[in-house]
Amino acid sequence: MESLLDLLANLNLSANHLVLGGIGLSAFFVVFGLAGVFGGKDTAVRRMQGGTLVQAHGTDFDLVQGDNSDPHGLLQAFVPSSREERSKIGKLLRRAGIQGKNAIRSYYAFRSIVGITLPVLFVAVLALPAEVQVQLNIAHLLQNITWLNTLQIVTALMLLGFYGPSVWLRMRIRKRKQAIEHSLPNALDLLQVAMEAGLGFDAAMIRVSHELAQAAPEISQEFMILQLELQAGKERQAAFLDMAERTGVEEVSSFANVILQANQYGTTVSKALRRFSSDMRQSRELRAQEKANRLPVQMSAVMALCMMPVLLLICLAPMLIRWINMFG
Repeated sequence: MESLLDLLANLNLSANHLVLGGIGLSAFFVVFGLAGVFGGKDTAVRRMQGGTLVQAHGTDFDLVQGDNSDPHGLLQAFVPSSREERSKIGKLLRRAGIQGKNAIRSYYAFRSIVGITLPVLFVAVLALPAEVQVQLNIAHLLQNITWLNTLQIVTALMLLGFYGPSVWLRMRIRKRKQAIEHSLPNALDLLQVAMEAGLGFDAAMIRVSHELAQAAPEISQEFMILQLELQAGKERQAAFLDMAERTGVEEVSSFANVILQANQYGTTVSKALRRFSSDMRQSRELRAQEKANRLPVQMSAVMALCMMPVLLLICLAPMLIRWINMFG
């Protein structure tokens, strides 16, 4: 720290100049990154979105997203040029329930900006004058930091800012998949009741989506996106298969196959749903029994690990005492 201040003094610069320079660099990346992310729409997208779409439950799903074109300008520093990589991240974002048109750009821009901003802020805090650090009650935390510790902390902050959003995204995907798995049986029951009450399949899905908007927003969102795609002219088979791929839940894929087979062979959808609900509950019960049957085996390993040292101590302690009395 002292060598840094000496270098600044030789250059006729103060710590305030360093702070201002870091703040200016951070502002540069933030402004230009957000300008590229939230920039104007593509011409093709504006033409395709000539009409207005009614928002479902106050959420704009951005079904018309245009092509996944290559990034230009400063976005090339944030967004990877590989279409395969962008497609992979877009799939993960859709599974997490993030359906925005610029979701991929926003995700990469956020990772890059946070990964740069956190180390810059830490270095700016280190460059603050001692009086300011004392006023902020952080002087005792920074007084013993060496250059090696600074390098380690900056590297850790950079990794945290860049890979933290990726970990958060995977945790959100896992949480959303669990929510869909838990709410799917209730949604199917409501769908069956609505169809038996006289509603058509599409009308029943819309009604179930509105009814579950507060209790189960994840499955409600998926049902509403499915209906919006069907109303936009997408083929029914492609819409159902996309929903199954978008959620990543095996039971949703089975539900899509059941509906498609019922439409293909002309069977009653209500009976197919009733049978599917029964099989799904039976399958969940079997999985619960499987976990319960695995529990004694897992507990036996833990109990053996905890009890064996105590048993050995009890068995060997008298022998050890006799050996000490005899040879001690």
